[in-house]
Amino acid sequence: MSTPRLLTTWLRTRSPDERRLLLARVGFVVDEDIPPQDLARLLLRRQAVVPLVRFCTLPQRQVLAAVAWLAAQRHGPLGYHLEGDDPASRAVPRADVLDLLAGPCLDRRTAADAVLDQLAGMALVLPPHGDQVIVPGAVHLDLAGETGLGRPAAELLAAHFNPPEVHAIAEVLGFPNARVREVAERNVLGLLADPERVRALVAGAPASVRDWLLRLVGHGSRLRTHAYQVHSGYGYQHNVRYVVRPGGSGDPATDWLVAHGLLLPAGPPDVAEVPFEVATAVLGGPRVPFTPDPPPPPDDLPGADGAEGTAQAAATSALSQIERLLAACVDQPPTLRKAGGLAVRDTRRIAKAAGVGEDLARFWIDLATQAELLGLYAEPVPRPKGHRGRLPEPVVNLLPTTEYDTWLKRSPVERLARIIGTWATLPATYTHWPAEAGTPVALTEPTDPHAVSLRYALLEALAAVPPGRGLPPDGLHYLMLRAAWHRPHHVSAARLGAEQAGAILREAGLLGVTAGGALTAVGHAVRDLLVSGEAWRSPEAALTTALSAMLPPAQATARFQADLTAVVPGMPDPSLAELLDGVAERESEGHAVVWRLSAATVRRAFDQGYEADDLLARLAEAAEGPLPQTLEYLVKDTARVHGRIRVVRSGCCLRADDEALIEELARAQALRALGLRKIAPTVLISAAGEEETLARLRAAGYAPALESETGATVVERAGTRRVPARS
Repeated sequence: MSTPRLLTTWLRTRSPDERRLLLARVGFVVDEDIPPQDLARLLLRRQAVVPLVRFCTLPQRQVLAAVAWLAAQRHGPLGYHLEGDDPASRAVPRADVLDLLAGPCLDRRTAADAVLDQLAGMALVLPPHGDQVIVPGAVHLDLAGETGLGRPAAELLAAHFNPPEVHAIAEVLGFPNARVREVAERNVLGLLADPERVRALVAGAPASVRDWLLRLVGHGSRLRTHAYQVHSGYGYQHNVRYVVRPGGSGDPATDWLVAHGLLLPAGPPDVAEVPFEVATAVLGGPRVPFTPDPPPPPDDLPGADGAEGTAQAAATSALSQIERLLAACVDQPPTLRKAGGLAVRDTRRIAKAAGVGEDLARFWIDLATQAELLGLYAEPVPRPKGHRGRLPEPVVNLLPTTEYDTWLKRSPVERLARIIGTWATLPATYTHWPAEAGTPVALTEPTDPHAVSLRYALLEALAAVPPGRGLPPDGLHYLMLRAAWHRPHHVSAARLGAEQAGAILREAGLLGVTAGGALTAVGHAVRDLLVSGEAWRSPEAALTTALSAMLPPAQATARFQADLTAVVPGMPDPSLAELLDGVAERESEGHAVVWRLSAATVRRAFDQGYEADDLLARLAEAAEGPLPQTLEYLVKDTARVHGRIRVVRSGCCLRADDEALIEELARAQALRALGLRKIAPTVLISAAGEEETLARLRAAGYAPALESETGATVVERAGTRRVPARS
């Protein structure tokens, strides 16, 4: 039976969830099941195999590379025409794979056997899963050169050495002076091809050299070193030629290997390679580096007491900051620049409204946009009558989506679950902005193909920290080493550095996913969702459960104090937060949220349509106890002066019953920009529109109210324009 038919039969034994997980790892997230025969055809194609291999851990890649190398030795190199060939034609014995990876060591053979079983579950080792190992053709093409086994010495000498370097090695090895390169090279290659003579040579080396060589061939045959420098010859040369660097590499053990021909130039600058014959002789046979276990966490890690409390405070702050930021976008939608991204002035305005720095505001804007709470809307450009020319480009604004109002009505943990679920699968690290990328701007398209895997690898590394312990700030080196074990391709391809790793962890800390150098319960939930593939399909249920356990229940009441503050321990429910945000300013967040009331904030509530008695009644309903007298006095005193000045919609006029107040306004230096002019004892006319007039009056310390043409007071409400969500 052919491999495609065997794979189809095997896929029928998998559950629909397991088949969807395979499809998700390839890059297709679907809710419905896929027919096994269609999935089998896909899993044998290169465009599916490549992402599956990139999903592999280090030992899984090492095992696949060993299979590909053995197949190349047994069946010859593979051409580029893969689709029509049955992968079974390049099968290799399972015992040979174990020999290449582990030799006679029983524990390592057991570990390698377990990795082969893991790869079978990932459809990278193909059925029938017996004594022969079969892998897709793309594995042979991409991984045969990843074994870490060096190339033959003859190839390296011919490619990168001129005659003087070959003669120098022959002289150090004790051969008589040869008149031509061919003789000297034959003598050197003859020694290197004899395992007994190579082992004897190594046995006579200093102990430091022997230890260094064993470490080198045990972790791959290549080494970065300054032992060689490029030879500046004349004429065209297909391969770069090297000479031994005068003064050596700075490492005596490396210099000994170079002098004796046991470490030769590999081709790229500052890279040297142990020839295949030498590695085979030292190890007692061909051995592929095999690292079945990840690097362990450091010893004596400090305790992580209070980590859950820190995470709770971070999550509470994150949600309230995002809510305020979205409210600022509702009040005054920011505009997209023609070059892309939000203007810096808009970002600064939103950051000020949310009470956060610009960098954090950019992160929350981008995250809220990806969560489909904000969306772009191109304002229609009407065509004037008779106009036949090209219309101007439309203005593109960032508006709340139709999902925003639904999101606001949900509980705090449900709202935060949507945000964290979006972050988990976001193909970007928004807080990592390299200097060469220019000025940071919000609202950029997420296009980093490595971001999700890097995020997962770092969370997986943190998951290995013992319970109750946390990594100190200098533990980033361990995290990066372990991340490279979990996702070697992505860590290498993204060139993961301390700056980007730190940005990923900083984002995790802002959302309560990590705290105190350890994963929180929410962090473990995110990790599990990424492993199972549910992070791309329906993450909110699991995240809501984890957040409910970490965060206290939403509070429906506040404690009003005589110093005109309102304190809510934990997270306020949506109705309480809406009330307090309308009548006060948030002063601090964390384990508790604190609002401060003032004459200006109470005036804002009156502008939204509250009457004094109604506002006091609402506050009393939300209070844990009786309202303090200072708060009642503040509301009543502010109500007495509110509306003494009336701004009439007449493009625009100001009226007041108090003639002295009208005279005061007409003479006020702070209002000169309005061009106020008295047209009656109780009426002024303004050169500015109603919005600017109201803003300048309030900035000068007055409390105007907006009035319609009919004389009715106009309640100022936030905008209600919405843009459809993408999904």
